[in-house]
Amino acid sequence: MTTMRAVAALDSLPVTDPGALVDVELPVPELRPRDLLVEVLAVSVNPVDVKVRSGLGPQEQPRVLGWDAAGTVRAVGPEVEGFAVGDEVWYAGDLTRAGSNAELQAVDERIVAPRPTSLSPAEAAALPLTTLTAWESLFDRFRLGLGSTGDLLVLGAAGGVGSVLVQLAKQLTGVRVLGGAGKRESREWVQGLGADALVDHHDLVASVRAVAPDGVERLFSPHSAGNVEAFAEVLKPFGEVVAIDDPVGLDLLPLKAKSIAWHWELMFTRAMFGTPDMAEQGRVLGEAAALVDAGRLRTTLTTAIDDFSAAGLREAHRLLETGRTVGKVVVHR
Repeated sequence: MTTMRAVAALDSLPVTDPGALVDVELPVPELRPRDLLVEVLAVSVNPVDVKVRSGLGPQEQPRVLGWDAAGTVRAVGPEVEGFAVGDEVWYAGDLTRAGSNAELQAVDERIVAPRPTSLSPAEAAALPLTTLTAWESLFDRFRLGLGSTGDLLVLGAAGGVGSVLVQLAKQLTGVRVLGGAGKRESREWVQGLGADALVDHHDLVASVRAVAPDGVERLFSPHSAGNVEAFAEVLKPFGEVVAIDDPVGLDLLPLKAKSIAWHWELMFTRAMFGTPDMAEQGRVLGEAAALVDAGRLRTTLTTAIDDFSAAGLREAHRLLETGRTVGKVVVHR
């Protein structure tokens, strides 16, 4: 087998245009020494997929997107130590390499882990990127643990990252979790994940004060533009923010009076820069799989599209672009 089926972007077209994502035939990826060649069975769609597709100019070569996958190892590089052909795996991939919207994908073994045995490939594919983002936010940025106290405000708690972050915070830390949600469906979802209290992001300051009159110590933000002044009001002095979005020209000066710290979180950093602790991502996904199989972390899959093609992935992108999805959208074979 020298070629494979894939779905690619060729230009930054609207998702309603059939050319936004197209079916293509591409060469099977060549493996680096520590790579696995994975047969991809399911992928989920994240905001990064939409952002990259929307920001593309005309491409000389088809650009394969996709940064979440569950699949089966079909070949291994000469220096691979932790996996063998036939292993069932999951991972979030590397922003600098070809993505998972393909029949086969090459991925470094250090950012891969055995997937949960209790989940189907579609259920598993919903979790890797968001789990890594949530884990790094809680434990690398906020430095939380079981002995931690105080409040954590999770905005966008019904979204992909927020849905995992609420669960992990309740299972692995001692903080009180306030979940930000607006519409009724989102509020019910966040309550079901275990949030201790709900706040309405449409009236953030008043709703936070209603449940935390003195303010909160920590705030997780997927949407920071236009909200920094509100963050400054609801955070206590020496509070902390972890943000995962890309707001242009963000002014953080309102945070200075309270000496509030701002942390950026990008789960691709380790793979992009080949950091010495790159294998930490594989370890975290292994721990997450154990939590899933123990019934302590549940899949966030809410919409499954049984059409691993350009049409199926365009529909997944369209749903995400509405900004109204709860949980995750997955495309599977």
